[in-house]
Amino acid sequence: MLRALAARRPFLSFPFPFLNPTLPSPPAASTNPPEAADRQHRWFVGTLSYTSTGIAMVFFWLLWGDFAWSLKERSVMSMVQLLLKKFEASDLLTGLLIGTLPNAIAVILQPVISYRSDRHRGRWGRRLPFLIWTTPIAALGMIGLGFSPQLAATLHATLGASSPGVNPLSLILFAVFWTLFEFGTLAANVIFLGLINDIVPEGLLGRFFGLFRAMSLIAGIVFNYWILAEAEEHYKAIFIGIGIIYGVGFLMMCFRVKEGEYPPPKASDSPKPGNFAFAARTYLRECFSNPYYVWVFIGYNLCFVALAPINLFSLFFAKSLQMSMGDFGKLFAITYAISLTLSYFLGVLADRFHPLRVGIVASALYAIFSLWGGFFITDTLTFSIAFVAHGVLSGAFLTTTASFGQRLFPRARFAQFYSALMLVQAAGIMVVPLIIGAVLDYSHHNYRLTFVASGILSTLGVAACLVVHKRFMALGGPKNYQAPE
Repeated sequence: MLRALAARRPFLSFPFPFLNPTLPSPPAASTNPPEAADRQHRWFVGTLSYTSTGIAMVFFWLLWGDFAWSLKERSVMSMVQLLLKKFEASDLLTGLLIGTLPNAIAVILQPVISYRSDRHRGRWGRRLPFLIWTTPIAALGMIGLGFSPQLAATLHATLGASSPGVNPLSLILFAVFWTLFEFGTLAANVIFLGLINDIVPEGLLGRFFGLFRAMSLIAGIVFNYWILAEAEEHYKAIFIGIGIIYGVGFLMMCFRVKEGEYPPPKASDSPKPGNFAFAARTYLRECFSNPYYVWVFIGYNLCFVALAPINLFSLFFAKSLQMSMGDFGKLFAITYAISLTLSYFLGVLADRFHPLRVGIVASALYAIFSLWGGFFITDTLTFSIAFVAHGVLSGAFLTTTASFGQRLFPRARFAQFYSALMLVQAAGIMVVPLIIGAVLDYSHHNYRLTFVASGILSTLGVAACLVVHKRFMALGGPKNYQAPE
């Protein structure tokens, strides 16, 4: 009886077999034996084999690295927005620096590094070497952001009459350190997800990313509830502290997890060193020649880019309504607390019903509430309602689709295909902040338009994802899906 219940994959099951009331049933030998647990509680990914304790330790170190990563990610946007406002940057320049510039870097960097990572074979694996050298770059960039106003003041005094002013110099130095920070972050992002794809069993990906999201939310609660209110006065110490925590914490994770062995890349995939044209042709042909993957890229990224208008300008919207930074930070904390309670269960839903399907529902709800905010925000109360709804529903979309690429792209070339997804995303985020920033400047900072823009983009994304779902079902659906090569 217990075995029969286990075979039905209950709605609430934990990633560690010793916490479950039943043992996980292995798949038939002819289907996909390396990706699930056998009767002795062992889990397999390629050449890696885990006991329950082994899975627990892998989860622990990946989640530890994610906490360090998330503390950096959750803090940097609000801190950067405050610094740009301090330097008297326009909305257009803000959109350029924190929206367009990073994604211009991503367009160039991520395809190259993902292509090389998929085909790299070394003593440390194919992902860890790239993470180890990019982590210090991001950490140093973040520390440099904290020193940029002080360095600008020193440079202004040195230049004397030829100085363009403290604020312009601060913006220049900010742009330099911000570029360094984004270079390290964007290089590591796609590789970190590739590492997870390579060492976490496919049947646990949804639940893992639910826990992954929970750690991110805890980091967000810590920063926004206790630290954001102090950010305007103590930004230097905060930037330096978080930069050190990220650099040390993420490197600890890199040295504690282990990759398995990979089959050698195909001879046709191994260009001679420096043959960039061959690599570029291979990359573009494999990623963009199949219309199915093109629709996947468009559908997901319309839903993702829809989050950008509100995320980029919500702090300015709050300030325009005379909301204090302490209250604004508490809204973030409330949002993260709600999302934290939902994160693991959303991961279970993604495992049970597939990230594509659950993501479509989450994005459709997000579109409805964003449009409501665009038409009905008039004061701090209505802003608070709309902002919390934005945070919870955008979080639901990100949590349920966190394993989107792992479940749709070919495993052997996951990083390459995921970087193509990021390439399309970067193109969208390069354009959207500039358009929204220009519209906001023209409309005399009518920040309600950010909610309208997010609602429209989400609606278009849902429509595109429905096209993907039709093709997904033709390729076998949730149970028998085979990623096209």
